[in-house]
Amino acid sequence: MSGWSTKGKYSCPSCGFETASLWLNHSKKYCYMCHRRWLEENHKFRYNSKAFDGTEELRSAPKPPSGTIVLRQLENLGSSIGDANADGPQPWKKSILFTLSYWEHHLLRHNIDVMHIEKNVCDNILGTLLNQKKKTKDNYKARLDLEDMGIRSVLHLKTRPGSNTKFLSRACYQMTSKEKEDFLKILKNVRAPDEYSCNISRCMQLKQRKIIGLKSYDCHVLMQELLSIAIKGSLPNKVAVTLCQMEKIFPPSFFTVMVHLIIHLASEAKVGGPIHYRWMYLIERYLLTLKSFVCNRAHPEGSIAEGYLAHECLNFCLQYLLGVETRFNRPRRMMNPIVI
Repeated sequence: MSGWSTKGKYSCPSCGFETASLWLNHSKKYCYMCHRRWLEENHKFRYNSKAFDGTEELRSAPKPPSGTIVLRQLENLGSSIGDANADGPQPWKKSILFTLSYWEHHLLRHNIDVMHIEKNVCDNILGTLLNQKKKTKDNYKARLDLEDMGIRSVLHLKTRPGSNTKFLSRACYQMTSKEKEDFLKILKNVRAPDEYSCNISRCMQLKQRKIIGLKSYDCHVLMQELLSIAIKGSLPNKVAVTLCQMEKIFPPSFFTVMVHLIIHLASEAKVGGPIHYRWMYLIERYLLTLKSFVCNRAHPEGSIAEGYLAHECLNFCLQYLLGVETRFNRPRRMMNPIVI
């Protein structure tokens, strides 16, 4: 909606052209290890180059560009990506919402999607902790990037004695087999109230020691409830310090743009209000309900309209049926639901 490209060197719409990104030669992607800018000026992390990316951080946090500045930058761009009015294809476009008279002065023009940030961050953390193949951010190429940057020598590739083959040594953030087993057993035994979340225990693979099939809302429950991440009044400072602590531990490839966007959630909450009025969970769940009404894929809109009317009529009639089990009088699976 903002018209800003959300990938590449300047992929953060809140930082704009002040986005601090670093190209990883071996992983072939950008990482965003710049969260020390949000710390206090005299914070010790700013001058600790060895624990982070090998440099001292003296810059201040970037200010989000105002609507007037964005509009001035987009004066020569069209209203679509690669518009003919622009000088060649561009990675940005002028949002059609700027035709509204008040949009230039709108404080929150781009609402960061908390749901997908939560999903991506949860996948990054679980995949790296459990060292899941194709999901972990700690791999052979990530270790080569650490060697190029000259940081965290304990994570550099090791050579086997008597041969030239190299291997990945175990990192401090990776669970042992026993820790994985205990962690997955706890999640396997979770019992949630009806319609609170899916049966998370079905996603736990104890033999393979991995988690598969987590949906967005399952990641939300894990991050907010089961992993006990608390939100306090000093959230902006806590977020910045936490991300800096993570920069000291995880490899650079862990810090995708989704991880970086966490730093802006607290400031957006001050402008946009409570997040549960703005996130996508309700919309995504209702869209799934509407998709289930589609029987004729050649005419999905009409099929959804007819299915919605039939659903409303059935709900109305079910309330007058006596002695028949319906969705309104169905007994609950758990009489005293408790989340372990």
